[in-house]
Amino acid sequence: MHSAGAVFFISIFAAMSFAQVIGQSPVRDSLVEMVRSNRLSHALLFLGSEGSGALPMALAFSQYVVCERALAEGLTDACGVCPSCLKASQLVHPDIHYSYPVIPKKAGDKPVSSDYSTEWREFMGQYPYGNAYDWLQFIGAENKQGNITANECNEIIHKLSLKSFESGYKTLILWMPEYLGNEGNKLLKLIEEPPPDTLFLLVAENESLILPTILSRTQLVRIPLPDTEDIAVALIERAKLGAEQARQIAVLCEGNYHEALQLMRHADDDWQAVLREWLNAILKTGPVAQVKWIEEISKSGRERQKQFLRYFNHLLEVAVRLRCIGEGQLPIPDGEKDIALKINKIADIGQQRAIIGELDNAAYYIERNAHAKMLFHALTIKLYHILAERKVTVVR
Repeated sequence: MHSAGAVFFISIFAAMSFAQVIGQSPVRDSLVEMVRSNRLSHALLFLGSEGSGALPMALAFSQYVVCERALAEGLTDACGVCPSCLKASQLVHPDIHYSYPVIPKKAGDKPVSSDYSTEWREFMGQYPYGNAYDWLQFIGAENKQGNITANECNEIIHKLSLKSFESGYKTLILWMPEYLGNEGNKLLKLIEEPPPDTLFLLVAENESLILPTILSRTQLVRIPLPDTEDIAVALIERAKLGAEQARQIAVLCEGNYHEALQLMRHADDDWQAVLREWLNAILKTGPVAQVKWIEEISKSGRERQKQFLRYFNHLLEVAVRLRCIGEGQLPIPDGEKDIALKINKIADIGQQRAIIGELDNAAYYIERNAHAKMLFHALTIKLYHILAERKVTVVR
């Protein structure tokens, strides 16, 4: 059932502790303080965009709450070795329940999350920063729409009405409440008047897609995107990348660790050579070279095309900063600095901003399955006209 091509990730969790979440120290400190000061709301909404680590943070927090040593010993993270931690880290703790979008296994099924509990544990072990699309492809959804169904809501009500088995809290982690339709209103009474020691952890990416009736009953915990340094360190320590390669990917992913792991698939691509060839075709070698370049880039996949455009955008931003701040003030690798300085010779700041806008538009249309050859042909013409006023310079 698993779709091998859906994701490219490296398992990073030996346990679901705060230490395995990339960055987010202020969020962790705030959550720990809530527990220590007995100010923990019974319904928290972990809100963070893709790649921020909102789900890993919720999983780590659920483990911290059930840890047998954390509060007693004043720890700021789950101990990772007590029986409760061992069960929580394997997603089998009897007092931590999980809800997530699912699909029917066969026609007429009324699926619930527990139908996919084995797949869920496997997915989280391998792809903790995966998104909803990755998950649905993992369980073989293909073009089917995932849902959190009315039956699932009934299951949640039933599970949380039972007494806890081992720990002080019964916890529900509901991932992607955006997939809850109006059937989510079944949960309102439970969220508003929960049984004692019940904890709801909702994990979402898009606040506007959550039922307002549910949103109004939760305390918001914002999960920001990790900073570039945190992602670079994670790629070095967990993905075993070299420092320079990790830094380049960390810059390009703009805080999205999910995207960083996708970028690793093309970490060996020589984007600088591809860019030099394109710019020289536009500025000097002419239509035959342009057609050849467009043919080559069009054969590459959508992800590779997006990553190339993102890299070009990154170099344009470096060029603007070099122009404004100066060479000696920015810690930029020599290869990037060299091509950014050449970009400054062929385009002024207004032209660079115009190109950034065109690249952003192109990436938007690639996301929506635009015809690659037509798109890059049009983009080549647009860049030629933007750059036409400048003196021709070969980009070596």
